[in-house]
Amino acid sequence: MDDVEDAPGPTPEEVTKREQEEKERKAKEDAEQAQLPYKWTQTIGDADVTISVPATIKGRDLDVVLTKTKIKVALKGQPAFIEGDFPHPIHVDDSTWTLETTPTGKEIAVHLDKVNRMEWWPHIVTTAPKIDVTKITPENSSLGDLDGATRSMVEKMMYDQRQKELGKPSSDEQKKMDLLKKFQDEHPEMDFSNAKMG
Repeated sequence: MDDVEDAPGPTPEEVTKREQEEKERKAKEDAEQAQLPYKWTQTIGDADVTISVPATIKGRDLDVVLTKTKIKVALKGQPAFIEGDFPHPIHVDDSTWTLETTPTGKEIAVHLDKVNRMEWWPHIVTTAPKIDVTKITPENSSLGDLDGATRSMVEKMMYDQRQKELGKPSSDEQKKMDLLKKFQDEHPEMDFSNAKMG
């Protein structure tokens, strides 16, 4: 029988080509984002938009609209800095905007609270160029930062991972074994020698 060899890894030329393509993709993405009249950042749970405006601007000069699915930020009577549909809904009551003084003038700061706190946005409005969300490196966070249901899910996943590493059953497998044991104890007359878990 022929020995099956592991597939060879990429050649140095392929690695260099892939790295160059990634640099070009990132440079194109950065250039597209730099053309926008606003800057934006996000965490997994929220997004923030900032727009620089002249120091003479007052809050009453602004036309800011936030709905569950749309945003508009403009100076009254002027074309909007940003206007359009969000890629995903927001919690309007937990989203805010402020006009802040900066060393170079003023800045409109918009904080958007995402409904789905487990999803990266490729852009703030669907008409803007997308970023590659698969390249996002999330900030470190602690379990205490998560809501109850998410924290519970993450803790279960961590427990199951530890169990797997130790060669022990996951929480779901343990639950099935416990149910089978209970059923066996309640029905000693039945033969479970050929019972399979799956």
